[in-house]
Amino acid sequence: MLFHLNLMNPKRLVVSISTIALLGSLAACVRQNTPNNTAESDPSPGAASNELAFNNQVSVTGAGASFPNPIYQRWFQETNGEYPNLQINYQSVGSGAGVQQFTQGTVDFGASDVAMTDEEIAKVDRGVLLLPMTAGSIVLAYNLPGVEGELKLSRDVYTDILLGNITNWNDPAIAAANPDLKLPNQAITVVHRSDGSGTTGVFTMHLSAISPEWKQQVGADKTVDWPVGLGAKGNEGITALLQQTAGSIGYVEYGYAKQNNLAVASLENQTGNFIAPSAESAGKTLEAVELPENLRAFIEDPQGDQSYPIVTYTWLLAYKNYPDAETAKGVEAMIQYGLTQGQEYAEELGYVALPQNVRERVAAAADNIYPEHAIDIN
Repeated sequence: MLFHLNLMNPKRLVVSISTIALLGSLAACVRQNTPNNTAESDPSPGAASNELAFNNQVSVTGAGASFPNPIYQRWFQETNGEYPNLQINYQSVGSGAGVQQFTQGTVDFGASDVAMTDEEIAKVDRGVLLLPMTAGSIVLAYNLPGVEGELKLSRDVYTDILLGNITNWNDPAIAAANPDLKLPNQAITVVHRSDGSGTTGVFTMHLSAISPEWKQQVGADKTVDWPVGLGAKGNEGITALLQQTAGSIGYVEYGYAKQNNLAVASLENQTGNFIAPSAESAGKTLEAVELPENLRAFIEDPQGDQSYPIVTYTWLLAYKNYPDAETAKGVEAMIQYGLTQGQEYAEELGYVALPQNVRERVAAAADNIYPEHAIDIN
């Protein structure tokens, strides 16, 4: 299966990515068409690197979600290693700001943990391609010195903590699921996002799905009026505030918790099982979800005995048309790396490697970046 990137400019460039690499061995070929010549490369391993070589310095800028920032930074660093003249600069500013900058055209790509709506897409004259590039869990991390062992939180309990109905760690409702833990007589400090956040959007959609009280009082959005707690900017800010505040609990992307050795709770899923966040449990969640044709899936309350209850894809936002050929080629190289070698870093950094069928669908979706495209199934 190949997807081609056709640039609508005098130097038409067609870039082909072979999704054979999704099985671990990339065989890519690139065709460059100009008014004076047509050349097709040898579709052998390494051909993509040769044909995507950048003779001049190229800079690609992006902004958006903090959720994928750790894995994106690794991808972009490694992509620069393959293409020394390509610099990819990504700012972790939150999904809300990322969608705004992408819509305004001040960046070459955006990123959001909540897929853009039809109304948002309609505001982008250059067209929008939503590409789920990775996935991960949203966890409830906490700071309870002296408490060791698995902390279990039922659906009612963690919703009531966030609503401010449960205010102390030794509350009987918490203790009921944790008879082996010595919970302190300490006030609970809730930590939440202060900025427009796709992580907040996903998290509050889940809370609204499992709690009528939350849905009525707070609702779901990238920003909400939190009943209690302290605000911090980005997953980075939440992580730092949790580390500094004894007795705190807050939601953060699993990779941040893993990299910073934060304690995380096991959460009750739809079937009543307490599931610890991990690449395996998040993968079970993704298996239970069918991506629609437009690749916009909202996993509010997944089914499955072993599914972790709060998992989301995170989307890279690309334009369908780029006026500059070199910029478009840089975006192409970035997408190619993320879908292939980049997936190998997922588990190490606390994310979920995309299933093969999802990678194939993302690659196929990239055929629609430009009107002229071809899809070959080998």
